[in-house]
Amino acid sequence: MSQVKPIGIGKALDQARMTKLHKKVWLLAGMGIMLDGFDFFIIGVANPLIAEDLGVNAWQKGLISAAAIVGAMFGAAVLGPLGDKLGRRRIFKYDLWMFVVFSIGCMVAWDTWSLIAFRFLLGIAIGLDYPIAASYLAEVLPQKNRGRWLVSAFSLQAVGMLLGALVGVGVLLILPEETSWRWMLGFGVIPALIIIWLRRGVPESPRWMAQNGQEEEAIKVVEELTNVPVIITDKDREKVEQSSEGIQALWQPQLFKPDMIRRTIFTSVPWFLMDIATYGVGIFTPTLIAALAFGGSQDKSNTNFIADDILSTEWTAVLDIFLVLGFAAAIFLVEKWGRIRLQTTGFIFMSLGLVVLGISSILQGPDGTGYLGLVFVGFAIFNFFMNAGPNATTYALPAEIFPQDIRAAGHGFAAGAAKLGAAIGVFFFPILQEAIGIPALVFGMAGICILALIVTLVFKIEPAGKSLDEISGRDLSGLKARPTPP
Repeated sequence: MSQVKPIGIGKALDQARMTKLHKKVWLLAGMGIMLDGFDFFIIGVANPLIAEDLGVNAWQKGLISAAAIVGAMFGAAVLGPLGDKLGRRRIFKYDLWMFVVFSIGCMVAWDTWSLIAFRFLLGIAIGLDYPIAASYLAEVLPQKNRGRWLVSAFSLQAVGMLLGALVGVGVLLILPEETSWRWMLGFGVIPALIIIWLRRGVPESPRWMAQNGQEEEAIKVVEELTNVPVIITDKDREKVEQSSEGIQALWQPQLFKPDMIRRTIFTSVPWFLMDIATYGVGIFTPTLIAALAFGGSQDKSNTNFIADDILSTEWTAVLDIFLVLGFAAAIFLVEKWGRIRLQTTGFIFMSLGLVVLGISSILQGPDGTGYLGLVFVGFAIFNFFMNAGPNATTYALPAEIFPQDIRAAGHGFAAGAAKLGAAIGVFFFPILQEAIGIPALVFGMAGICILALIVTLVFKIEPAGKSLDEISGRDLSGLKARPTPP
């Protein structure tokens, strides 16, 4: 390796082949997204049980469902930029321990408001992992397949959803009681502890280390990843200083300057709009299936109540197969089609799937029985194209198009905006379902997807096939080294 002329660390990382070490850090960084998927699904299964056990009304049910999402908004947007100040790896040490502690809190919650509080704190841990994991992966992945591996990392959300389905059905079959929701919410502690143990050996992002005065460590990690000699020159360090604003980027105009405002709108607004539909429809999928396909049970006895929840959860688990297939399609097509084409196609068909669900609700018989086949098709279209398009691309895009010094801040702002949309969708979904009915509600969701399509087309930036420096317009070598945070 010493006979080869050294090259810059950015070029070495971009031109590298995918190695076993790349795959290891990819898996360990992305596994936090799996926990988000688990929590996303399990709260939908637990909601009817919580309502029955704690006697919550529609507003309280919305608060319980939205609490973790509001916490994730805070974790991503407000705390996420700490990754620019303190490093990606350091934050990895904190967020999953928070997940463990507050999952246990949810499990032992003594009333509705204590559950809401613990769900909010749990959400902070989930949201914090979004910008850190995405920034880390974008900075170490090779240019050629960067989008594919970013999407693959986010696809672990579907693995978490399937885990949630298995846990939800298993707990209901073993413990068919209203209080079984406690075991559902507490189960996430097990995978979180496993991930904490495995993440011990994850190295810091070499790009971040190079920017923060840890040159020898950065060179060591890059050479281990790429197997080529690299160097950071004095000439590089002497270029114009571009100091990171870190967490201050949210309160100062860094993300809203003329050279960044387009990126901020493009990454945050479509994600915000998409998550209104994704979380609103996704979390209440068991409820919608019960209402649209089975007409809802008129017998509210304990036996029939649990049977209804098991049946709708089983159908939801079957429909989640299309979430996995959608991610598979995104992984295959993201480099071939590019991010923009996938995102726009996804929004079009998400709206189509919601229209089908609206039509099935209109056609529902007077006895409450629905068109199971039509409901299945509507959900299948929505689930598949959501993950084959915007649910994958909106996660990858902020990590790619924001500059190195504000990457976590930019991704955190976009993810925070998304979680705000998710909170709106989850909180108001059950309220609007009662107020305006399912047809008007899902047609409105379809309109939101069309609006997200329009914003994507107006502000689009395509990063496929480009290096991070080329996309951002800033060279890593133009960033003067900062003192390492204590």
